[in-house]
Amino acid sequence: MAENQNTEWKESWRDEYLKWICGFANAQGGKIYIGTDDNGNVIGVPDSKKLLEDIPNKVRDILGIIVDVNLLTQDGKDYIEIYVNPSSYPVNYKGEYHYRSGSTKQLLKGAALTEFLLSKTGYKWDAVPVDGVTVEDLDKESFDIFRREALRSGRMTEKDLNMSNEQLLDSLGLLEQGKLKRAAILLFHRNPEKWVTGAYIKIGYFGEGSDLRYQDEIHGSLFIQADRVIELIYLKYMKAIISYDNVTRIETYPLPKAAVREAVYNAIIHSNYAALVPIQIRIHEDAVYISNDCIFPVGWTVETLMERHRSQPYNPNIANGFSGQDMWKHGDEESKKSAKRVKNMVFQCRNIHFT
Repeated sequence: MAENQNTEWKESWRDEYLKWICGFANAQGGKIYIGTDDNGNVIGVPDSKKLLEDIPNKVRDILGIIVDVNLLTQDGKDYIEIYVNPSSYPVNYKGEYHYRSGSTKQLLKGAALTEFLLSKTGYKWDAVPVDGVTVEDLDKESFDIFRREALRSGRMTEKDLNMSNEQLLDSLGLLEQGKLKRAAILLFHRNPEKWVTGAYIKIGYFGEGSDLRYQDEIHGSLFIQADRVIELIYLKYMKAIISYDNVTRIETYPLPKAAVREAVYNAIIHSNYAALVPIQIRIHEDAVYISNDCIFPVGWTVETLMERHRSQPYNPNIANGFSGQDMWKHGDEESKKSAKRVKNMVFQCRNIHFT
Protein backbone atom coordinates (compact mmCIF):
# COMPACT_ATOMS: atom_id res chain seq x y z
CA MET A 1 0.00 0.00 0.00
CA ALA A 2 1.44 3.36 -1.02
CA GLU A 3 1.64 6.37 1.26
CA ASN A 4 -1.21 8.85 0.91
CA GLN A 5 -2.62 11.93 2.59
CA ASN A 6 -3.57 9.88 5.69
CA THR A 7 -0.79 7.28 5.89
CA GLU A 8 2.97 7.46 6.43
CA TRP A 9 5.42 4.50 6.72
CA LYS A 10 8.66 4.78 8.74
CA GLU A 11 11.28 2.10 9.47
CA SER A 12 12.29 3.51 12.86
CA TRP A 13 11.42 6.38 15.13
CA ARG A 14 13.21 9.72 14.99
CA ASP A 15 12.20 12.79 16.96
CA GLU A 16 11.99 14.78 13.73
CA TYR A 17 8.88 12.74 12.89
CA LEU A 18 7.06 15.00 15.33
CA LYS A 19 6.89 17.34 12.30
CA TRP A 20 4.89 14.69 10.45
CA ILE A 21 2.50 14.37 13.40
CA CYS A 22 2.18 18.15 13.40
CA GLY A 23 1.36 18.05 9.67
CA PHE A 24 -1.34 15.41 10.13
CA ALA A 25 -2.90 17.34 13.03
CA ASN A 26 -3.05 20.53 10.95
CA ALA A 27 -4.61 18.70 7.99
CA GLN A 28 -7.11 15.83 7.94
CA GLY A 29 -5.41 13.63 10.52
CA GLY A 30 -3.79 10.31 9.72
CA LYS A 31 -1.63 7.40 10.86
CA ILE A 32 2.12 6.93 11.07
CA TYR A 33 3.45 3.39 11.27
CA ILE A 34 6.87 2.85 12.87
CA GLY A 35 8.58 -0.42 11.92
CA THR A 36 7.51 -0.68 8.28
CA ASP A 37 9.23 -0.20 4.95
CA ASP A 38 8.15 2.27 2.25
CA ASN A 39 5.57 -0.19 0.94
CA GLY A 40 3.95 -0.82 4.30
CA ASN A 41 5.56 -4.20 4.91
CA VAL A 42 6.21 -4.83 8.60
CA ILE A 43 9.93 -5.12 9.48
CA GLY A 44 9.51 -4.55 13.22
CA VAL A 45 11.11 -2.30 15.84
CA PRO A 46 13.25 -3.62 18.72
CA ASP A 47 12.32 -0.90 21.23
CA SER A 48 8.52 -0.95 20.88
CA LYS A 49 7.80 -0.93 24.62
CA LYS A 50 9.94 2.17 25.17
CA LEU A 51 8.36 3.93 22.19
CA LEU A 52 4.91 3.34 23.69
CA GLU A 53 5.96 5.63 26.55
CA ASP A 54 8.29 8.09 24.79
CA ILE A 55 6.18 9.05 21.76
CA PRO A 56 3.00 10.14 23.59
CA ASN A 57 5.04 12.18 26.08
CA LYS A 58 7.09 13.93 23.37
CA VAL A 59 3.98 14.71 21.32
CA ARG A 60 2.26 16.16 24.39
CA ASP A 61 5.28 18.19 25.57
CA ILE A 62 6.38 19.56 22.18
CA LEU A 63 3.15 19.74 20.14
CA GLY A 64 0.65 20.16 22.94
CA ILE A 65 -1.73 17.50 21.61
CA ILE A 66 -2.67 13.95 22.54
CA VAL A 67 -2.31 11.08 20.05
CA ASP A 68 -3.15 7.39 20.25
CA VAL A 69 -0.04 5.19 20.18
CA ASN A 70 -0.79 1.52 19.68
CA LEU A 71 1.43 -1.57 19.73
CA LEU A 72 0.66 -3.92 16.85
CA THR A 73 2.13 -7.32 15.97
CA GLN A 74 2.40 -9.15 12.66
CA ASP A 75 4.31 -12.39 12.06
CA GLY A 76 5.89 -12.05 15.47
CA LYS A 77 7.21 -8.56 14.73
CA ASP A 78 6.17 -5.53 16.80
CA TYR A 79 5.41 -2.21 15.14
CA ILE A 80 3.85 1.04 16.30
CA GLU A 81 0.74 2.81 15.03
CA ILE A 82 0.43 6.53 15.82
CA TYR A 83 -3.10 7.74 15.22
CA VAL A 84 -3.41 11.54 14.84
CA ASN A 85 -6.77 13.28 14.94
CA PRO A 86 -7.23 16.54 12.99
CA SER A 87 -6.86 19.51 15.30
CA SER A 88 -9.43 22.30 15.47
CA TYR A 89 -6.67 24.80 16.30
CA PRO A 90 -3.21 25.41 14.76
CA VAL A 91 -0.48 23.05 15.98
CA ASN A 92 3.17 24.07 15.77
CA TYR A 93 6.47 22.25 16.12
CA LYS A 94 8.91 24.60 17.88
CA GLY A 95 7.28 27.59 16.16
CA GLU A 96 7.00 25.89 12.75
CA TYR A 97 3.66 25.03 11.18
CA HIS A 98 3.66 21.86 9.09
CA TYR A 99 0.83 20.58 6.90
CA ARG A 100 0.14 17.23 5.29
CA SER A 101 -0.73 17.52 1.61
CA GLY A 102 -1.00 14.36 -0.45
CA SER A 103 1.89 12.13 0.62
CA THR A 104 4.19 15.05 1.46
CA LYS A 105 4.78 17.26 4.50
CA GLN A 106 4.95 20.96 3.79
CA LEU A 107 6.37 23.75 5.94
CA LEU A 108 3.92 26.62 5.75
CA LYS A 109 5.38 30.08 5.14
CA GLY A 110 4.26 33.51 4.01
CA ALA A 111 0.78 33.82 2.52
CA ALA A 112 0.12 30.07 2.88
CA LEU A 113 0.82 30.28 6.61
CA THR A 114 -1.38 33.35 7.00
CA GLU A 115 -4.23 31.64 5.17
CA PHE A 116 -3.84 28.50 7.29
CA LEU A 117 -3.85 30.38 10.60
CA LEU A 118 -6.86 32.43 9.61
CA SER A 119 -8.80 29.37 8.47
CA LYS A 120 -8.00 27.44 11.65
CA THR A 121 -9.18 30.30 13.85
CA GLY A 122 -12.37 30.72 11.82
CA TYR A 123 -11.25 34.17 10.67
CA LYS A 124 -11.36 35.12 7.01
CA TRP A 125 -8.69 37.23 5.33
CA ASP A 126 -11.21 39.82 4.16
CA ALA A 127 -12.58 40.18 7.72
CA VAL A 128 -9.33 41.47 9.27
CA PRO A 129 -9.73 45.06 10.58
CA VAL A 130 -7.52 47.76 9.05
CA ASP A 131 -5.97 50.53 11.14
CA GLY A 132 -5.59 54.13 9.97
CA VAL A 133 -8.57 54.41 7.61
CA THR A 134 -12.06 55.70 8.36
CA VAL A 135 -15.46 55.76 6.68
CA GLU A 136 -14.76 59.35 5.59
CA ASP A 137 -11.80 58.09 3.56
CA LEU A 138 -14.01 55.91 1.38
CA ASP A 139 -15.21 56.78 -2.10
CA LYS A 140 -18.58 58.45 -2.74
CA GLU A 141 -18.87 57.02 -6.28
CA SER A 142 -18.47 53.49 -4.94
CA PHE A 143 -21.33 54.01 -2.50
CA ASP A 144 -23.41 55.50 -5.34
CA ILE A 145 -22.73 52.41 -7.47
CA PHE A 146 -23.76 50.11 -4.63
CA ARG A 147 -27.00 51.98 -3.98
CA ARG A 148 -27.84 52.14 -7.68
CA GLU A 149 -27.32 48.42 -8.23
CA ALA A 150 -29.06 47.45 -4.99
CA LEU A 151 -32.15 49.38 -6.13
CA ARG A 152 -31.99 48.05 -9.67
CA SER A 153 -31.77 44.45 -8.48
CA GLY A 154 -34.67 44.84 -6.09
CA ARG A 155 -32.60 43.37 -3.27
CA MET A 156 -32.94 46.61 -1.29
CA THR A 157 -35.45 49.45 -1.32
CA GLU A 158 -34.91 53.20 -1.10
CA LYS A 159 -36.06 52.99 2.51
CA ASP A 160 -33.45 50.31 3.19
CA LEU A 161 -30.74 52.50 1.67
CA ASN A 162 -31.80 55.70 3.45
CA MET A 163 -28.96 55.54 5.94
CA SER A 164 -25.49 56.96 6.38
CA ASN A 165 -22.50 55.27 4.77
CA GLU A 166 -21.32 54.09 8.18
CA GLN A 167 -24.72 52.56 8.92
CA LEU A 168 -24.67 50.89 5.50
CA LEU A 169 -21.25 49.38 6.17
CA ASP A 170 -22.41 48.15 9.54
CA SER A 171 -25.53 46.57 8.02
CA LEU A 172 -23.28 44.74 5.53
CA GLY A 173 -21.08 43.44 8.35
CA LEU A 174 -18.05 45.41 7.16
CA LEU A 175 -17.19 47.00 10.52
CA GLU A 176 -15.33 45.28 13.36
CA GLN A 177 -15.43 47.17 16.66
CA GLY A 178 -15.65 50.45 14.77
CA LYS A 179 -12.82 49.60 12.38
CA LEU A 180 -13.20 48.95 8.66
CA LYS A 181 -12.58 45.39 7.52
CA ARG A 182 -10.34 44.68 4.55
CA ALA A 183 -13.48 43.91 2.54
CA ALA A 184 -14.74 47.45 3.14
CA ILE A 185 -11.44 48.89 1.88
CA LEU A 186 -11.52 46.75 -1.25
CA LEU A 187 -15.18 47.41 -1.99
CA PHE A 188 -15.38 51.13 -1.28
CA HIS A 189 -11.93 52.78 -1.23
CA ARG A 190 -10.82 54.66 -4.33
CA ASN A 191 -7.30 53.23 -4.04
CA PRO A 192 -7.42 49.84 -2.30
CA GLU A 193 -3.95 49.08 -3.71
CA LYS A 194 -2.54 51.31 -0.96
CA TRP A 195 -3.26 48.35 1.34
CA VAL A 196 -3.59 45.44 -1.08
CA THR A 197 -1.15 45.50 -4.00
CA GLY A 198 -2.55 43.82 -7.09
CA ALA A 199 -6.22 44.60 -6.37
CA TYR A 200 -7.00 45.56 -9.96
CA ILE A 201 -7.88 44.00 -13.32
CA LYS A 202 -5.69 43.62 -16.43
CA ILE A 203 -7.31 43.10 -19.82
CA GLY A 204 -5.39 42.24 -22.97
CA TYR A 205 -6.32 41.43 -26.56
CA PHE A 206 -4.11 38.78 -28.12
CA GLY A 207 -3.45 37.58 -31.63
CA GLU A 208 -1.64 34.29 -32.15
CA GLY A 209 0.05 32.86 -29.06
CA SER A 210 1.56 35.58 -26.88
CA ASP A 211 1.07 38.35 -29.45
CA LEU A 212 -0.39 41.13 -27.26
CA ARG A 213 -2.12 43.72 -29.46
CA TYR A 214 -3.39 46.16 -26.82
CA GLN A 215 -4.27 46.20 -23.13
CA ASP A 216 -5.92 48.13 -20.30
CA GLU A 217 -5.82 48.20 -16.53
CA ILE A 218 -8.88 48.96 -14.40
CA HIS A 219 -8.15 50.38 -10.96
CA GLY A 220 -10.33 51.68 -8.15
CA SER A 221 -12.67 50.04 -5.68
CA LEU A 222 -14.04 46.61 -6.55
CA PHE A 223 -17.42 48.21 -7.23
CA ILE A 224 -15.81 50.65 -9.69
CA GLN A 225 -13.91 47.80 -11.36
CA ALA A 226 -17.05 45.69 -11.65
CA ASP A 227 -19.01 48.66 -12.99
CA ARG A 228 -16.50 49.46 -15.75
CA VAL A 229 -14.92 46.20 -16.80
CA ILE A 230 -17.88 44.69 -18.69
CA GLU A 231 -18.57 47.91 -20.58
CA LEU A 232 -14.90 48.14 -21.58
CA ILE A 233 -14.82 44.53 -22.77
CA TYR A 234 -17.83 44.98 -25.04
CA LEU A 235 -16.92 48.44 -26.31
CA LYS A 236 -13.26 47.79 -27.06
CA TYR A 237 -12.43 44.08 -27.03
CA MET A 238 -15.34 42.21 -28.61
CA LYS A 239 -16.69 42.49 -32.13
CA ALA A 240 -20.41 42.23 -32.73
CA ILE A 241 -21.98 40.69 -35.82
CA ILE A 242 -24.48 43.14 -37.33
CA SER A 243 -27.81 41.90 -38.68
CA TYR A 244 -31.20 43.47 -39.33
CA ASP A 245 -34.76 42.55 -38.51
CA ASN A 246 -36.59 44.74 -41.00
CA VAL A 247 -35.24 48.18 -40.08
CA THR A 248 -34.04 47.16 -36.62
CA ARG A 249 -30.28 46.81 -36.27
CA ILE A 250 -29.23 43.79 -34.18
CA GLU A 251 -25.75 43.37 -32.68
CA THR A 252 -24.83 39.81 -31.71
CA TYR A 253 -21.68 39.28 -29.64
CA PRO A 254 -19.80 35.95 -29.53
CA LEU A 255 -20.54 35.64 -25.80
CA PRO A 256 -23.70 36.83 -24.00
CA LYS A 257 -22.99 39.80 -21.78
CA ALA A 258 -24.76 38.28 -18.76
CA ALA A 259 -22.56 35.17 -18.92
CA VAL A 260 -19.32 37.18 -19.10
CA ARG A 261 -20.54 39.48 -16.34
CA GLU A 262 -21.22 36.51 -14.08
CA ALA A 263 -17.76 35.07 -14.77
CA VAL A 264 -15.94 38.36 -14.17
CA TYR A 265 -17.93 39.17 -11.03
CA ASN A 266 -17.13 35.76 -9.60
CA ALA A 267 -13.45 36.27 -10.37
CA ILE A 268 -13.58 39.58 -8.47
CA ILE A 269 -15.53 38.23 -5.50
CA HIS A 270 -13.56 35.01 -4.97
CA SER A 271 -10.02 36.16 -5.75
CA ASN A 272 -7.25 35.49 -3.22
CA TYR A 273 -6.16 39.11 -2.88
CA ALA A 274 -3.51 38.14 -0.32
CA ALA A 275 -1.49 36.72 -3.23
CA LEU A 276 -1.15 40.31 -4.57
CA VAL A 277 -1.81 39.15 -8.14
CA PRO A 278 -4.26 41.11 -10.36
CA ILE A 279 -7.19 39.44 -12.08
CA GLN A 280 -6.29 38.84 -15.72
CA ILE A 281 -8.67 38.72 -18.67
CA ARG A 282 -7.14 37.47 -21.90
CA ILE A 283 -9.30 37.97 -24.98
CA HIS A 284 -8.80 36.33 -28.38
CA GLU A 285 -10.99 36.50 -31.45
CA ASP A 286 -12.66 33.20 -30.55
CA ALA A 287 -11.99 32.74 -26.82
CA VAL A 288 -11.88 34.50 -23.47
CA TYR A 289 -9.69 33.42 -20.54
CA ILE A 290 -10.46 34.79 -17.08
CA SER A 291 -7.99 33.95 -14.32
CA ASN A 292 -7.61 34.89 -10.69
CA ASP A 293 -5.48 33.57 -7.88
CA CYS A 294 -7.76 31.44 -5.75
CA ILE A 295 -7.78 28.75 -3.09
CA PHE A 296 -10.33 25.95 -3.15
CA PRO A 297 -12.12 25.09 0.11
CA VAL A 298 -10.42 22.26 2.01
CA GLY A 299 -11.11 18.93 0.37
CA TRP A 300 -12.36 20.42 -2.90
CA THR A 301 -11.13 19.22 -6.28
CA VAL A 302 -11.88 20.27 -9.84
CA GLU A 303 -14.46 17.47 -9.89
CA THR A 304 -16.16 18.96 -6.82
CA LEU A 305 -16.32 22.28 -8.60
CA MET A 306 -17.95 20.87 -11.70
CA GLU A 307 -20.60 18.98 -9.73
CA ARG A 308 -23.53 20.50 -7.87
CA HIS A 309 -22.17 22.05 -4.68
CA ARG A 310 -23.12 24.52 -2.00
CA SER A 311 -21.62 27.98 -2.11
CA GLN A 312 -18.54 28.52 0.06
CA PRO A 313 -17.34 32.06 -0.75
CA TYR A 314 -13.61 32.52 -0.27
CA ASN A 315 -14.27 36.15 0.68
CA PRO A 316 -17.67 36.04 2.43
CA ASN A 317 -17.57 39.72 3.41
CA ILE A 318 -16.87 40.81 -0.17
CA ALA A 319 -19.52 38.40 -1.44
CA ASN A 320 -22.02 39.88 1.00
CA GLY A 321 -21.23 43.37 -0.33
CA PHE A 322 -21.95 42.21 -3.86
CA SER A 323 -25.17 40.47 -2.85
CA GLY A 324 -27.02 43.74 -3.38
CA GLN A 325 -26.08 43.59 -7.05
CA ASP A 326 -28.22 40.88 -8.59
CA MET A 327 -26.49 39.79 -11.82
CA TRP A 328 -29.62 38.09 -13.09
CA LYS A 329 -31.44 41.42 -13.45
CA HIS A 330 -29.37 42.28 -16.51
CA GLY A 331 -29.77 41.06 -20.07
CA ASP A 332 -32.42 39.15 -21.93
CA GLU A 333 -33.73 35.68 -21.13
CA GLU A 334 -31.28 33.95 -23.46
CA SER A 335 -28.35 35.71 -21.80
CA LYS A 336 -29.64 34.66 -18.39
CA LYS A 337 -29.85 31.04 -19.53
CA SER A 338 -26.30 31.24 -20.86
CA ALA A 339 -25.10 32.72 -17.60
CA LYS A 340 -26.75 29.91 -15.65
CA ARG A 341 -25.00 27.33 -17.83
CA VAL A 342 -21.60 28.72 -16.90
CA LYS A 343 -22.39 29.61 -13.30
CA ASN A 344 -20.88 26.46 -11.77
CA MET A 345 -17.85 26.73 -14.04
CA VAL A 346 -16.82 30.18 -12.90
CA PHE A 347 -17.27 29.83 -9.15
CA GLN A 348 -13.82 29.99 -7.50
CA CYS A 349 -12.11 28.67 -10.63
CA ARG A 350 -8.87 29.55 -12.41
CA ASN A 351 -8.23 29.89 -16.14
CA ILE A 352 -11.80 29.60 -17.32
CA HIS A 353 -11.99 29.11 -21.08
CA PHE A 354 -15.13 30.16 -22.94
CA THR A 355 -15.44 29.26 -26.62
